[in-house]
Order: sequence, then structure tokens, then C-alpha cells
Amino acid sequence: MHADRTVPKHAVIERDEALMSSLDADELATFEPLAVVQTRETFERFCAEIGSGLATADEEALERIQSGGYALPECEALAYDRPTLILTGRQDSVVGYADQWALLERFPRATFAVLDAAGHNAQIERPEVTTALLRDWLARAAGLRPEPD
Repeated sequence: MHADRTVPKHAVIERDEALMSSLDADELATFEPLAVVQTRETFERFCAEIGSGLATADEEALERIQSGGYALPECEALAYDRPTLILTGRQDSVVGYADQWALLERFPRATFAVLDAAGHNAQIERPEVTTALLRDWLARAAGLRPEPD
């Protein structure tokens, strides 16, 4: 259950008041509770990349996942000995970051990153560092050394 998770309270790191006051009630209800960085850029990316998925989501499946608190199964099969990236947002009030630390024992080749100024959607709130970490992981997964940009 979500109550069993270690999650921080929702926090806003950056807020564009003009943007937020211009949003309609539906946009506010969808964006505001998840967004840690509430700027025009993150709002536009949220609409394009996350909102479109939410609009077509399987509500029944989402309810099952959410009712379990986003918990991963406790089983030995949940392990992987290849390069892995565990990327979390420091201000993620949906699944948090602290509980993910326990995954490191099951993923001996994992990079674990907790990004400040990022919530549940770190890829839109911290795109540059997310991209760098993904490039590093892809290079490691392919057996290549990461090349500098």
C-alpha cells in the first residue's frame, strides 16, 4: 500500500505563477500534484509526453498498481546482473526514492541516482542529467564505454 512507502510530501521547487494561474481546472488537477518544477517548459512536456498517456491509460490496471502502493514483488526472480539504471526524483511524492535503495542488492551492476528538483517525472524536470544517465546506461548495456558529448 502507498501508506507503507517512504515518500516525501509534495514539494514545489520552481513555480511560474503566471502559467499556473492560466491553467484550467482539469490541467491544474492533472499537472500540479505531480509537478515539482512548474514551468511552461515542463507543462508543455507534461502535456505531450505524460498527459497523452494518462488520457489513454487503462484505468483498471492503474488502480491495481496504485492500490498496491507501486510495490515491486518480493521474489528472488526480481534480480538482474547486467548494467541497470535506477533513476529517482528526490521530491517524488508518488513512489519516493528511499524504498528504491533496497533494489541495489538485487542489481549488482546498477547505477542509482536521486535527482534533486525532480519528482515522479524526472525526465521532464531534469532532462539534461536524465539524458546523460540514460546514455551512460545504454553504453554500458551495449558493452561500450560512454563517449563524452
